[in-house]
Amino acid sequence: MRKLLAVVLALIMALTLAMPLLAHADVLEEITILYPGEETDEMAAFLNGAFADRVKEELNMKVNFRFLSWEAYWDQKKLMLAANEQIDLYWDGLPDLSTMVNNKEAQPLDDLLAKVWPESMKEVLPDSQMAGGRINGVQYGIPSAYAPSSAMYQFVCLRQDLLEKVGMTEVKTADDLREFALRVQEQLPQFKGPADIIFKPLTRNFAEEQYTWVASQDLVVFGEESKQAYSYAHTQAFQDVAKFNREMFLDGLYQDEVAIKYNERDSRMQTGLYLWVEGSLGKENEISGSVKTADPDAVLKNYLLAEEKPRYINATGGEVLCIPYSAKNPEGALKFLAWLWGSQENYLFCLYGVKGTDWDLDENGRLVLLSETARGDGYFYEWMFRNANYQVFKADVTDEYIETYRHWDDVAIPSAMLGFAFNNAGFEAIETACNEAWKKMSPILYGYVDFDENYPAALAELEAAGINEYVAEVNRQLQEFLAK
Repeated sequence: MRKLLAVVLALIMALTLAMPLLAHADVLEEITILYPGEETDEMAAFLNGAFADRVKEELNMKVNFRFLSWEAYWDQKKLMLAANEQIDLYWDGLPDLSTMVNNKEAQPLDDLLAKVWPESMKEVLPDSQMAGGRINGVQYGIPSAYAPSSAMYQFVCLRQDLLEKVGMTEVKTADDLREFALRVQEQLPQFKGPADIIFKPLTRNFAEEQYTWVASQDLVVFGEESKQAYSYAHTQAFQDVAKFNREMFLDGLYQDEVAIKYNERDSRMQTGLYLWVEGSLGKENEISGSVKTADPDAVLKNYLLAEEKPRYINATGGEVLCIPYSAKNPEGALKFLAWLWGSQENYLFCLYGVKGTDWDLDENGRLVLLSETARGDGYFYEWMFRNANYQVFKADVTDEYIETYRHWDDVAIPSAMLGFAFNNAGFEAIETACNEAWKKMSPILYGYVDFDENYPAALAELEAAGINEYVAEVNRQLQEFLAK
């Protein structure tokens, strides 16, 4: 009896000692990601099902997503970060990184990267890519889309099927685009015209030298040949684009919504009723599924206007992932990203779902999309996490296109401002005033209002807001950067 009692007591003690360890094993590391867009039923099922199971098993982690609509994303994000809400990771546009840093919305990452970022990630996101997320040598963000980048924002993605239907084969210039829109207006009146006024591709067409946008929003451009920054509104290219767009409006080729609801350009294109939208390398493959859902006959093709002009590689465009100061688990956020990019299997799982159910690879390594969700928009945004090391193409993408894509940057010129990030410290008020004044310049650029009647007053207001002083500071920092 005594022996039995001793055994029972020993078992009880062993279980008592083990209980904290068992409880700890059930505790999952957590992170919260702020994510733009609406959460669909399919996305919710994926995040709560296969995705949750996999990150639990492989990372011992629970990843929470807080979705904000595209319309509300930037304003709500700013409010949430200012209120120190517990967000561990969020996305934004790389051109706004310096503003986010000066607003204390993004914390330095160098120590965190040294602690938890695997050495293998240097192959996945090389230093040339990571440099785009540095300001004054400090890493504040992870530039998340690693792919060929020359001539970013200078493409137009259009309906090739409609182009051929109205008797054309290609577009090379702004005048070709206008001719395309005129023919569709006459021959295919059921279509609504362009979905986008594409002012950046048009700027490539009209500018004497190629411009790269620098500093805040659309205020300032960098001349790739002159190595100087300019107020975009003061350039001849701005005036030429504005006048071109005005003629498009006067001829009824643009609908009012392209100027009033500019940020909805991609969703317009995906209705299958519009002719073109601003492109990027691979854009036709990104949105073809959605456009074909609306119009099964749709064929998209990407064009670079004024193709004979030089292409520059720069890191001022694209996407960036940041960790705010309010992050509860910043290390966990980096661990999650390292897992996502840790293998092609993880990468494709996050973008397209479960292998064998949502997608698979054929014998040639081409992507085969099996489910309706994967054939549509997929799960995670491909453009946000795109990585050239893992990128795969569908069977209907030609070998010629893949070859062009992979070698796109081979003949491109590295921009002199590659790796430059403007620091707006001390110029926040001027920057805000200039962006406010720009609100009167935008309708002129878009062609929505008459150029001659509105441009002089809008330009005077922009100058009164301090644009010349602002550009002078951009140039001062640029010259320091170039001197190094």
